[in-house]
Amino acid sequence: MSAPSARVLILCGPSGAGKSRLAERLSRAQGWPIVRLDDFYKDGDDQSLPLSPIGIPDWDDVASWNLEAAFDALEQLCTAGATVVPHYDISTSRAAGTTRVDLGGADTVIAEGIFAADLVAPLRAAGLLRNAYCVRQNRWVTMGRRFVRDVAERRKSVPVLARRGLRLALDEPSIVATHERRGARAVTPKQAEREVRVGA
Repeated sequence: MSAPSARVLILCGPSGAGKSRLAERLSRAQGWPIVRLDDFYKDGDDQSLPLSPIGIPDWDDVASWNLEAAFDALEQLCTAGATVVPHYDISTSRAAGTTRVDLGGADTVIAEGIFAADLVAPLRAAGLLRNAYCVRQNRWVTMGRRFVRDVAERRKSVPVLARRGLRLALDEPSIVATHERRGARAVTPKQAEREVRVGA
């Protein structure tokens, strides 16, 4: 592996907690590129997809996601200056094209997604980790925002989104605890933004 010219800022945390909005604000302020890790979901007909208790693919299980491909893309971006990532269409549960991401001289890459915490250890081992935050807010506020977003984007049917949303809200404390065990520090979006801008 070539010596890295950039390192990765991980933004993990529950779905709907504000990771994407925080990533956008930091990208605009600092000029850092963003890698949307949710684009590395497996296609809906992949036989390795785990099933949820409600009988659909469990998109909240890390086994529904391609960790190796996500790591390889981040490594290439940090060392070679550019990479190509998939563009995932959640409504159809499959990749629908690709997108090129360029470093553009930045010293930091923002990587955000619900499984981002699983990249903390391999990125650290490769010398590619800058920092890792688990973005969290009040779980019931997060549930409401997630539901409004998912319905507006027609990600899945409303009954599926409602059942998934309630399950995620009930599971949120354990989700955050798992991310902390994997090396991310739990903070609000405002806390993370303040710390990053001070240290940038």
